[in-house]
Amino acid sequence: MASTALEPWQAAAPRRKRRSAERRQRGREVALRDLEAQPEVDCGVVLRRIREAGKDLLLSDFWSLALETVNSCLKKHLEQLKVPEGTLSEALGNLHLDSSPNESAAVTPGFIPGENPVPGTCCWKCVCYGIGNFATCVIARHQLTFLLLFLEKCQIPRRHCWVYDPLFSQLEIAVLKSLGVTVLSENEEGRRSVHGEPTIFYMPHCGTALYNNLLCSNWSVDALAKMLIIGNSFRGLEERLLARILQKNYAYIAKVLKGLEELELPETSQYTDIFNDTSIHWFPVQKLRRLPTDTWAFQEEPDYQDCEDLEIIRNKGRAPSAADQNLPWQGSCPQR
Repeated sequence: MASTALEPWQAAAPRRKRRSAERRQRGREVALRDLEAQPEVDCGVVLRRIREAGKDLLLSDFWSLALETVNSCLKKHLEQLKVPEGTLSEALGNLHLDSSPNESAAVTPGFIPGENPVPGTCCWKCVCYGIGNFATCVIARHQLTFLLLFLEKCQIPRRHCWVYDPLFSQLEIAVLKSLGVTVLSENEEGRRSVHGEPTIFYMPHCGTALYNNLLCSNWSVDALAKMLIIGNSFRGLEERLLARILQKNYAYIAKVLKGLEELELPETSQYTDIFNDTSIHWFPVQKLRRLPTDTWAFQEEPDYQDCEDLEIIRNKGRAPSAADQNLPWQGSCPQR
């Protein structure tokens, strides 16, 4: 169980710059040791471990504190989406964003709640990239568990959640399908348009290029205003990368920094290496409209030709530039 919780969320602070890289490396080392120690598993074993992780998460200080952050952000986003008058309060009320003692029912053997959202709730979609090899990696398994509980809390049916990782095993694909989520068959490289639908992107510890590609594919006030991103702190990226590198290699992230709000997930001792450097990002329309007028005219395809340590597996069916093919991609676990 989690020990004493640290401070609740606040805006990304410089301390992330000092601690993020060290923690992420330590997390990879722990995950690698766990991977090497795992015996061969089957679908039932993986599901049991997911249920156990869910029980631990529900009882942790991290979960209760994270719900406060989630609640704050989603309420603002619902208001921005202009839920019809008369249903906004109903929609907010139907978000199960409290932490009751009886929540352990959510991780009973079936563990597939939230399939029938309450009338009046916002019909968010959810897309998850780079969750990692959760069958063998403890970090990835806890991140998957957070996703499942998050879907339940937000009343998002699991069939409205699309999941992809280029290194999923056939076992992991079978487990995900049994859980009721939709497993994508193609590597989108993060290039998914929201197509006018409110969408939450869950991308813990993904490569920076995936976030940049996602922004590129939704580069308009209307599209960004319908998105939330749960993933690496954009403010942390700004602190860690030289300005010229950020602007050259990840131009869409650089251009949108003044058009977003970021709420960091809390840090607790139990989940230090699992949700560190993770924030919820959303894009207030007022901020987006205050960006320079030439912001939205920028439509260049990201070019990672001179990008060092690019963490993305390319889709060989696309036509990437010659320089960025077969580059390593890294998500939550060290085996990537």
